[in-house]
Amino acid sequence: MSDQPPAPEFDAAIDSLERQLSVLWRRARANSHRVARQVHPDMEPAAYGLLAVLQREESMRLTDLAANIGVGKPSVSRQVAMLEQLGLVHKQADPVDGRAQSISLTQTGRDRLTAAQLARKSAFRERLGDWSVKDLDALAGLLDRLNQAYGGEPPLH
Repeated sequence: MSDQPPAPEFDAAIDSLERQLSVLWRRARANSHRVARQVHPDMEPAAYGLLAVLQREESMRLTDLAANIGVGKPSVSRQVAMLEQLGLVHKQADPVDGRAQSISLTQTGRDRLTAAQLARKSAFRERLGDWSVKDLDALAGLLDRLNQAYGGEPPLH
């Protein structure tokens, strides 16, 4: 990128993007609350991501789970304790290192997460049913590119 100030059109496009992302994030937060409540009425929205990672990985140590989602270990530890109380995850001795514990979904956790994911997918289909596969793929590709750009989280100026 050049050291020249951005063109006015670029600034306007960034302003438009910022407005649209703000709307998307507000709606995504509200949707996350609804999806979390579908899994369990007492579950915090942030815990949904933990369950999804455990579903994909089957079992993880707390340290690895925290690193996977990019959140501090104390925060993940609190979330896991809450999920354990709700009967959605359980801990067992790690087969590789008996001093450590491995966290995995309970059958109830798997069942409730799957039901919430199916409901979420159904909502996407309802809202995006008139979109072409090409448009959906293009949006997914652009969001991936945006996520990659934010992967390093450069400091704000």
